[in-house]
Amino acid sequence: MTGAPAQAPRASARQWWGLAVLVTPSTLLFMMLTILFLAAPQMAADLNPSSTQLLWILDIYGFVMAGFLVAMGVLGDRVGKRLLMVIGAILFAVISIAASLTTVPELMILWRAILGLAAAMMIPATLGLIFVLFADAKQRGMAIGVWAGGISAGVALGPLLSGLLLEGFGWQATFLVAVPIMALVVIGAPLLLPEHKDSSARIDLFSALLLVAGLLAIIYGIKRFAAQEPAGPSIALLVVGAVVGLWFVVRQLRAEKPLLDVRLFANRTVSGALAVFLLSAAALGGVYSLFTQYLQQVQELSPLQAGFSILPAAAVLIVVATLSPVLARRFRPGNVIAVGLLTQVVGYVLFTQLDAGTGLALVIASFAITYPGVAPSMALTTDLVVSSVPPQKAGGASGLATTANDLGISLGVAVIGSVGIAAYRSQIGALLPDGLPADSAAAASDSVDGAMAAAADLPGTLGESLVNAAQEAFTGGLNTAAIVSVVIAALAAIIAATRLRHVRPTGEAPQEAAATSD
Repeated sequence: MTGAPAQAPRASARQWWGLAVLVTPSTLLFMMLTILFLAAPQMAADLNPSSTQLLWILDIYGFVMAGFLVAMGVLGDRVGKRLLMVIGAILFAVISIAASLTTVPELMILWRAILGLAAAMMIPATLGLIFVLFADAKQRGMAIGVWAGGISAGVALGPLLSGLLLEGFGWQATFLVAVPIMALVVIGAPLLLPEHKDSSARIDLFSALLLVAGLLAIIYGIKRFAAQEPAGPSIALLVVGAVVGLWFVVRQLRAEKPLLDVRLFANRTVSGALAVFLLSAAALGGVYSLFTQYLQQVQELSPLQAGFSILPAAAVLIVVATLSPVLARRFRPGNVIAVGLLTQVVGYVLFTQLDAGTGLALVIASFAITYPGVAPSMALTTDLVVSSVPPQKAGGASGLATTANDLGISLGVAVIGSVGIAAYRSQIGALLPDGLPADSAAAASDSVDGAMAAAADLPGTLGESLVNAAQEAFTGGLNTAAIVSVVIAALAAIIAATRLRHVRPTGEAPQEAAATSD
């Protein structure tokens, strides 16, 4: 006669403190995706980057993190999750200090890339160690929910923290804020977290390099087009990126233990949910980065005022993200996500109507409608993906969902941000006032930051005319970027409503793992 199955041990207070050591840096690492949005004007004034270099500073962090997340997850299994997380924290702290001292834009791009690598070393370990800490399924689910909520809050509240830091200190503080958090990890992890490793794990570093190289080649090509540079090299970069990406996919299909199991995309729930998440995050990322600059350069708000202007939208996003799993128990998750994306479409349409003289109340309301629309896909994607694959593939599936998040935001900043810059440059020439010195005209034609810096050195009326011209052209760039986001968000809504229509409400019945694939 067999007894009842042994009940998993319940977590102690020590393990919940260990969760705090995992969630706090995770929140910060995703906060770093958006924390520089408000700092961009101050950084531009000090570092004097070109508009393309400024975009690289903003988005290279997310690209490198996304490209190395899966590889670093495997490396953590090999050398120890806790050890790799501590090494990543030390590297992040040291490079954050170096970045705060940088005065050269090319170096800042390099430091942001290394920060992305350090973040990739830490994020998989934070999620993996939650599974080690919590044996009880219910408590583990609660802990993962806290971890995911921390990540969502980090993305949402990055600009607000940035505004607070910029008001009291300067853009350097947006890097230095990471140092005490990483010190907490270095001290707390050995005290509160167990080590976990799998000596049989194998890392395919070459595949990780292929993934990053393909992404960066494509993005660089797009940015060259936006900068109106010669088309030949830009097209060549796009072709190279596509070929490298194809090489990566073929390598994964042939590998016995692929770095990224691309066969998971044959599952329509996985491919549908990730496509929706990637598109919705991309649609938001580009407009978000431009909008934060619009608040400062056009609405002429201080960084702190701009941060508080974003707060209502961030608060609504957190509420909607919390309610989305509840709604998904009664309604089909695909429909919940689609409704959120249609709300985003409405918000982007409002963005197309903004001009340099729009009242602040309407500006804040437009973003409060737009921003929370991404919350359902943010809240539901990981569970949709993980629950639709066999248990032995859950780790790879959760890695795909995390990758889609920061890759989507970074793609939005790169692609849609480049569209906004291109639109600004196409409009500013016709708006420049007569009698403008050649060097001032050149600076204004490159970026709105250059225009504002040039205007500060011009006499009263001429300087004001240049400011007005730059504000009008930048708003036109934001309008154009919003049109692109309307199309992307509408496409994502259609995919959610059709590709995910087979997924039943989570409260009705458990979903079958990997049962449905096209």
